[in-house]
Amino acid sequence: MRGSLAGPRVLLRRLREAMAERISAQERLDKIVTLIAANMVAEVCSIYVLRADGVLELYATEGLNKAAVHDTSLQIGEGLVGLIAAEAQPLNLSNAQSHPAFAYRPETGEEIYHSFLGVPILRAGRTLGVLVVQNRTRRVYTEEEEEALHTTAMVLAEMIAAGGIASIGRAGIELDLGRPMHFVGAGLVEGIGLGHVILHEPRVVVTHLIAENVYDELERLDASIASLRLSVDDMLARGEVAESGEHRDVLEAYRMFAYDHGWARRMHEAVETGLTAEAAVERVQSDMRARLMRQTDPYIRERLHDFDDLANRLLRDLMGAPHVADMDLPQDAIIVARNMGAAELLDYDRAKVRGLLLEEGGPTSHVAIVARALDIPTVGQIPGVVSLAEAGDAIIIDGDAGQVHLRPTGDIENAYADKVRFRARRQEQYLRLRDKPSVTIDGIDVKLKLNAGLLVDLEHLNEAGATGIGLFRTELQFMVASSFPRIGEQENLYRRVIDMVDNQTVVFRTLDIGGDKVLPYIRTVAEENPAMGWRAIRLGLDRPGLLRTQLRALLHAAGGRELSLMFPMITEVGEFDRAKVLLEREIAHLERHDHSLPRSIRVGAMIEVPALLYQLDELFARVDFASIGSNDLHQFMMASDRGNTRLANRFDALSASFLRAMKSIIDHADAAGKPVTVCGEMAGKPLEAMALVGLGYRYLSMAPSAVGPVKAMVHGLSVEKLKGVLDPLLENGGAATDIRQALTDFADAEGIPH
Repeated sequence: MRGSLAGPRVLLRRLREAMAERISAQERLDKIVTLIAANMVAEVCSIYVLRADGVLELYATEGLNKAAVHDTSLQIGEGLVGLIAAEAQPLNLSNAQSHPAFAYRPETGEEIYHSFLGVPILRAGRTLGVLVVQNRTRRVYTEEEEEALHTTAMVLAEMIAAGGIASIGRAGIELDLGRPMHFVGAGLVEGIGLGHVILHEPRVVVTHLIAENVYDELERLDASIASLRLSVDDMLARGEVAESGEHRDVLEAYRMFAYDHGWARRMHEAVETGLTAEAAVERVQSDMRARLMRQTDPYIRERLHDFDDLANRLLRDLMGAPHVADMDLPQDAIIVARNMGAAELLDYDRAKVRGLLLEEGGPTSHVAIVARALDIPTVGQIPGVVSLAEAGDAIIIDGDAGQVHLRPTGDIENAYADKVRFRARRQEQYLRLRDKPSVTIDGIDVKLKLNAGLLVDLEHLNEAGATGIGLFRTELQFMVASSFPRIGEQENLYRRVIDMVDNQTVVFRTLDIGGDKVLPYIRTVAEENPAMGWRAIRLGLDRPGLLRTQLRALLHAAGGRELSLMFPMITEVGEFDRAKVLLEREIAHLERHDHSLPRSIRVGAMIEVPALLYQLDELFARVDFASIGSNDLHQFMMASDRGNTRLANRFDALSASFLRAMKSIIDHADAAGKPVTVCGEMAGKPLEAMALVGLGYRYLSMAPSAVGPVKAMVHGLSVEKLKGVLDPLLENGGAATDIRQALTDFADAEGIPH
């Protein structure tokens, strides 16, 4: 069997010669089908190319009627050729006409041929066309012949993808290459980014396809496989990787793929047909992707991601290609990734990154949180986009609407360019409001603060015209670190934060980790409902050493100054009491050892769990202040996972039920004389923020980009007039759509920007 592989090698050499000849694109295709037919002793060889309109057009043939070229066409799924394109699978038949999918095309003259072998022309798992050979005699083509046709199809794929035949099809009809594509996903970070694709794990472009020496290529392949396996073993052996848990299980599955003998065998066989080592890796990768992409089982599709990662590592090793973060970025980079860690995003030059596009990722994923902190427009939950995008493609991402335009048309580009210019003009208007107080028409002062989690956030404080940090997410330091930050590292960060806010208030939230915020160096247990699982204060109270270390670092950092801290996800006031005891122990420890204490210490709680709504009097008797995490409070009240795309927009925060809950909180707080800040996304949207001010809230905390729009709304608002509209709606229990529409109508009538 091995000895019979000399034929494909000869064919590849002849194909290479044909590709180098100075002849027209049609002449080259005609020569290629003649060479394939002769090498495989086939009476027919035909090439069908997929057009942008989803039609497979006959581009060249040896054996069929030449007049049928560019005249015969099939829809995806139509006939044997259409079936191959639809399923991305080969078809080997001894009697093609007896197959139920056979479609007769009288202009081709193919009715006299019985044997049929067709393979998809694939590139990066995407079908570009179909390559077919046929014979009159009834026979089944051998595995070697099928392998040879696969290898030849790979060479054709590169030729098609390079645009080498774009000029010879039907006039006015483009190939399925680089066509504009539109996707709708989930907007994770607001904003619009226009730029060019940078693949986070870029496909290495294989340009050297045909081997000079097969044995040398096999040695190169074996050396790279060995190197890959060592790197995976090293990854698992590192101290920061937990010994058990879901993170470990993922890496173990990753290692299983790396050591899979079937994968290595298929790559060896591809090299033995005459391909270079890197071309063999790409060939097997493309075949595997084409098969797995058509699977509906999410577990199997996730394994495709593991396999892709390994194949890309192997290709980079074979070709000596650097990681993209080490390369020079264009000035308008849009990072496109399947998913990525929070730390990986920080590896990129922020000044050049205009946007982030993720196949996966939800609003609470680590990378989305960091992207929000960096004010990078982000869209997620667009499966398969990594395979469809090419490095350097023009792309537009709209984080406001959750839309992506890949290779956009000119009119789309112009429309978004106008939108960006409009946003820039509005930002200039907001900038002029920076130093003006946030006061309503009827003289009510509304304090606008920032949500932050990284030092880079604090640079926006004065730029945005905010009055302090309403929420500093301390967990981001832990999420971007490869190992648990020591007490000195934590103290250094907190001290720098207090220094940078320059006597303005900063409220530190203690660690909100666990659940969906998994740290690879902390052992966790897989949970069915992580958002409602072992996280935040629950984890802190169960691991008091972890919480006490953070509290000690905060107390040290704030020595001689004011410290405001709060505990997340309090469900019962008893949890707050237990956390306060830990804080008092740390204070006593510092006093005993004559350490400098904060000048004043304010302690608060996050209201995120609906159970706390029935303990408000007890809570406000204990805390110095409270903050509302409106995102979690809303999803728990509505029993609606905000990370679920089917439910993300199903329930409106402007519903009577939710606004009544928010009204109850501020009424109890006012009665107790305790301030309350709203820190969730609701506070950063002008219309929702207007409703909050109407309910009685005077402290709102938001992303830097939201301060200007919300301040502009406040400047145009009369709270007295607003209450005249809002209060009756809450009393009557209006539907969310009614309340939103009524508030919109009110804002429009009053000329309030929203």
